Amino acid sequence: MLPNAYPPNLNILHQFWEMFTATGRVSAISGRWIDPAVLRSWQRCRPRLNPATLTRPRTLSAEGLDNLLRAQVNLLTVAQPFLEDIYQYLEGNGDVVLLADGAACHLAGVGDLPAQIRLQKQGFTRGTYWAEGQIGTNALGTCLLEAAPVQFIGAEHYLAPLHDWVTTAAPVHAVSGRIIAVVGVCGLASQATAHTLALVMAAARAISNQLQATHYLEEANHRLYEVNTIMDTIAEGVLTWNSNSEIQHINSQAAQWLGLDRRKILGQTLDQVLALPPAVQEALTLKQPLHNVEVSFETGTGRQRALVNLHPVRPESPEKESYVLVLHNVEAVRDLIHRQVGTQASLSLEDVTAYSAPMRAVIRQARVAARGTAPVLVFGEGGVGKNVLARAIHDASRRSKRPFITINCRAIPHELMIGELLGYEKNNRQAPANGHHEGRPSKFELAGGGTLLFDQIEHLSLEMQTVLLDIIETGEVLRLGSSRPAQLDVRIMATTDEDLALLVSEGSFLSHLYYRFNVFRIQVPPLRERAEDIALLAERYLARFTERSGQESWLDDPTRDILLRYPWPGNVRELESVLERALAHSPDNVVRVTDLPETVRHGRVVLRNAPLAQPVLSAAEAEREAIIRAGWACHGQVTAMADQLGIGRTTLWRKMKHYNIDRQQFQH
Repeated sequence: MLPNAYPPNLNILHQFWEMFTATGRVSAISGRWIDPAVLRSWQRCRPRLNPATLTRPRTLSAEGLDNLLRAQVNLLTVAQPFLEDIYQYLEGNGDVVLLADGAACHLAGVGDLPAQIRLQKQGFTRGTYWAEGQIGTNALGTCLLEAAPVQFIGAEHYLAPLHDWVTTAAPVHAVSGRIIAVVGVCGLASQATAHTLALVMAAARAISNQLQATHYLEEANHRLYEVNTIMDTIAEGVLTWNSNSEIQHINSQAAQWLGLDRRKILGQTLDQVLALPPAVQEALTLKQPLHNVEVSFETGTGRQRALVNLHPVRPESPEKESYVLVLHNVEAVRDLIHRQVGTQASLSLEDVTAYSAPMRAVIRQARVAARGTAPVLVFGEGGVGKNVLARAIHDASRRSKRPFITINCRAIPHELMIGELLGYEKNNRQAPANGHHEGRPSKFELAGGGTLLFDQIEHLSLEMQTVLLDIIETGEVLRLGSSRPAQLDVRIMATTDEDLALLVSEGSFLSHLYYRFNVFRIQVPPLRERAEDIALLAERYLARFTERSGQESWLDDPTRDILLRYPWPGNVRELESVLERALAHSPDNVVRVTDLPETVRHGRVVLRNAPLAQPVLSAAEAEREAIIRAGWACHGQVTAMADQLGIGRTTLWRKMKHYNIDRQQFQH
């Protein structure tokens, strides 16, 4: 009903209805217009509903209704008082107040008994769907489609059996804005008033607000629970107090370190339970923060040392100012630093696959190098496992429990390399703008007692080569901006896939640094020169895959033969990549020939001067290929083919029969 159409003229509404049901269109009657929402609803109903009849509405079973009511218990709890408030206002007018869910299913209702009986006779009870597609135009169902409050009077309902009714409804919104329910009122058309719509809209808005308030309260309680859980989970101790020095929170770690009972001290003043160190007292007086200051606390269990951070919290209101004190156990901090930069070695020389004679010689050299202290150079083609061998040497040495740090000389720009290697002194002006004001230790210091590996050392600039040579010879490192060198106990290793002697002759590598690495020079042979290791490497990789995935995997015999025949230009890295791809394509974790890449199946390798991958042919394959090429060149003329191949005609016929080659295929 249009707002300016009150009081309603039921006869004119009926004329509109008759006009639409007869022609599918409406026009003005006596200067009155039909409500656009009504017309849109009629247009939706006309193709599928008979306006003269009302089929019994779809209703949930008793079990289905019970499940739905349990699922909507929060909505019903909030909405029920508002439904009763509406009914107190409408009591005696022959109305029923309804609540439906987001699918227009009747969940609850309250109203005059005659009105409830009248609805029940037409099939409307709890669990009934008021969907527009089933019972035509009605406020509860159409409100969901229009997403707006509506009121339909008399013949505005599409189905004639509902022309005695007035239905009013307004949507209830969740926090997200989605419509989750509808508040409606059903009454007699003769008693329709515009006030009912305003009343329903106010109730729907109140229910939406109450649901939102409940949601925000639950969210706040959940966040508070999360904060308390986080406070008790983190390794740091946390203590907070307000401007009156009243303790507001202390987590279990802080209470344990300071020897306090967290249940008894909340609300007490700080000076009653704890004597703050002088550095913290001074910061409180000056209202300044503290960052990683080492202090001592006198507690009932003795003196406790900790790194503290003090953070004043200054809201807009000064009387609500508070402080947060974060405590780090000094020993725990030191242990954490050691674990982060001093990764424990986990790879031994026994883990390096060395079944072939060349690799057994490499392992013997590695054992000798592990017992020494001089720099180690591991060289070989890319992908042969140089870094793995270097890590294994570290593991076999006396430094195995100390840090093993790798620097990729190719990955770090030359202009940043010196800072990465040497570090910065505190408040050093040479530090980058992104800030190393607190200083940063050098990589040599971080690897103290352990090993520092320079991966792809050929990419180290001459300037940094000079620095490295000086550090190796003096055993000292000088941070940028510092005047006091730090003593070092670190072993230097390097890997390369270039010929360093050639680089020395070209002037791009320092000869003295090259000689320093000449004490222990270990060359890892390419995989094609140690074919005996291929099968063992594949089995070890599959064993690691089985351990990770819990699914047993293996190679079949034809696949093993192909792996042994392929030259592996990418060495161990290529082998592992091929096996990983094959396992991904295998449906049962059995690596078959069909699971291998085409280049491996056909023995194709990528050559530096060839645009495409070239095949590696066996002797028989090469002979067959030569006959085929001669056939195309000579158009199948056997005598000419034999002359080109340098063999007799009879021999050629025998070989063509052996390889099943028909000369006629070349004559077309």
